[in-house]
Formats: sequence, structure tokens, C-alpha cells
Amino acid sequence: MRIAGYELTLKKRESLPGWRAALISLIAVIFALMLFSLIFIQADANPLEAYKEIFDYAFFNPFGLPLTINRFIFLLLCTCAFIVPIRAGLWNIGMTGQLYTGALGAFAVMYAFGVKGAKFAEYPGEIIIPLMIVGSMIGGILIGVIAGYLKGKYNLNEIVVTMMLNFIMFWLVSFMIKDGGLFMNPSGRGESFELPKSLYPPIFMDVPFTLILALVIAFLLYWVLAKTKLGYQIRAYGQNPAAAQYAGISGIKIPVLVFVLGGAIAGIAGYHYFAAVPGVYKIARTYASIGDLAFYGIICGLISQGNPIAAIPYAFLFGGLTNGGRFVQGKMKLGFGIDYALLGVLMITLVAFQFFYRYQIVFTNTRKETSDE
Repeated sequence: MRIAGYELTLKKRESLPGWRAALISLIAVIFALMLFSLIFIQADANPLEAYKEIFDYAFFNPFGLPLTINRFIFLLLCTCAFIVPIRAGLWNIGMTGQLYTGALGAFAVMYAFGVKGAKFAEYPGEIIIPLMIVGSMIGGILIGVIAGYLKGKYNLNEIVVTMMLNFIMFWLVSFMIKDGGLFMNPSGRGESFELPKSLYPPIFMDVPFTLILALVIAFLLYWVLAKTKLGYQIRAYGQNPAAAQYAGISGIKIPVLVFVLGGAIAGIAGYHYFAAVPGVYKIARTYASIGDLAFYGIICGLISQGNPIAAIPYAFLFGGLTNGGRFVQGKMKLGFGIDYALLGVLMITLVAFQFFYRYQIVFTNTRKETSDE
């Protein structure tokens, strides 16, 4: 294509430095915010004032920042649960079902110890809390392994399988917390019993210890995928399953393994949101909205190119915008769904700008070449 004496061509990048990828993402964010300003203008709101309120509340407000961090922990765990299978070329669309089962696993541990919601009853938290985390991991694994085995053994589409499991687990949670279910709230409300105070997790400045756990998982996952033999096998399978199997990499082991790891991490996300976030401490009747939030982990995983460390700032940004967007919606009396619309525009823009991760635009001065001749 020629533009004013310049020849425009696309050149595929051989490599992309980390700083340049970060710059492309920053430009994408700025472009998305400018684009969304049109919606604020249409709603008779000043875009600069709206963005100031969003970012102030989400990242600087003493009440909003802990909410952002708690949402960030959840999104980072869901992102890591997606990244492990996607590096093997497999799509884990089942984080929702896995985190539901993880929450049930955590509450099953409490139920086994006789915990049924007595708020001031004393229980050995130093024993039960670690077991709750293990229970949540087992719950996520039980669902993840189904998709992994069916994919590895029978080549069943993992997207269809995980989506079906999401619906099954949604109704299983409903069965367990309502209408006489084992975990039903003693008052008869359509939610689970609450954690007693003795089982509240360690908290610092309204942020639970799961923040450290999520960050450790992200960094450990990066090391495993980038530096270990197992990571090499996962990446090789993701690039060419047939060639990987020819080289001796098991076509059943890898799908099962990545979905087991992804399910375990998603299970921890279920523990975090329903048993560690201050003010929740139960499987609330609105658990479906939390499950829907897990799908943002897919976007974070894709934007970060399957890099768990690169996903950290994206998960933090999305966590902040979900809170700040909801806050400004109420404060400025904007229409319902402004927060979701903002995230949608941001995610679409970030995904679109991934084009520049792979290609660069090269301008060649054709006039100069002609004069040289």
C-alpha cells in the first residue's frame, strides 16, 4: 500500500522485547480509554472527571483499594488456571465449574469437622484452614481431570466438555446450599453457612494471605513453564501434538496434567473468594456473578501471551476497573452496565493490539528510492 510517496508493508517480528510489548499494551489502554470517552460524553458525563473517580477509588481510596486487591487475587488465580492448559494448546473454559467445586471442597472440610456456621465457636484454624485449601484444590482437580482425560484419551473437544461441567457444577452448588442441602445456612437463606471467626484467614490491611499465595503461584508457574523439562513438554505439545507424541511425549499425560494443575489453581480461587475475602465468608446466593467474573481470566491469559508474570498488571488493572467502574456508575448516576462496557472495550482493544506483537508496520520512502536511481 502506498501513502503519500511511502510504501507501507507488514513485517513479521522475529522477537519482541518485553519493554516494547509493555509499551504496546500501554498505548492500547490509552486508546481504549479515549474510545470509551464517547460513551461518557453520550451519557452527559465529563470523561476526565469519570476516569478520575474510577482510578481514585480503585487504586488510591482506602476502602476501594482492598476491594481491588481482593478482585485482583481472584482474577490472577483464574488467569493462571487458564494459562497452564493454553500453553499446551488446550482451552480451559471451565474455571467457573472448577472454582465452584473448589469452594464446595473447602466447605466440605469444615462440614467434616462439624462446622455448621456457629459464628463464635472455636475451631483449630491452624489445622482446618490449610485443609480447606487442600480441599479446594482437590475439588478443582476432580473437575479438571475429567476434561483432561476425555481430551487425551478420546480427543473430545475440551471447550464443550468444560462448558458442560460449568453448568453441572452451577446446579450442584445450588443443590448444596439451598432446600435442605448439606451446606445450607441455618437461617434457611439461599446461601451456605458462614465461617466462624476462628476460621477467618490471616488478613493484613483488609487483604487476605491469598495475595501471597497467588503471586507465588504466578512466579512458580512461570519458572515451571520456562525452565523445566515438564514446561518444555507442555510447550512442545501445544505447538505440535503429533510431533510431540512422536518424540515420546504422552498424548494422554499432558492433557490430564495441565487440566489437573489448572483445576487446582481454579479451586484455590474458589476458596479465596468464598472463604477468604473479608465480608463474604460464605457461598453467597450471588455466586453465579463470581463465576462469570472468572472468564476475565481468559482475556488476561490471552493478552499476556500465556505469561503468568505478565498477567499480573493486567489482572490488577481489570480488578480495579471492575470496582471503580461500579463506583462511578453509582456516584455519577450513569446507566447500568457502564463497568462491564468499559471492561469490554478495554479487552477488545487489548486483544486487537496483539496484532502489533506479531507484526510491525514498515514505511519505505519510494520517492527517495526513485531519485537515487
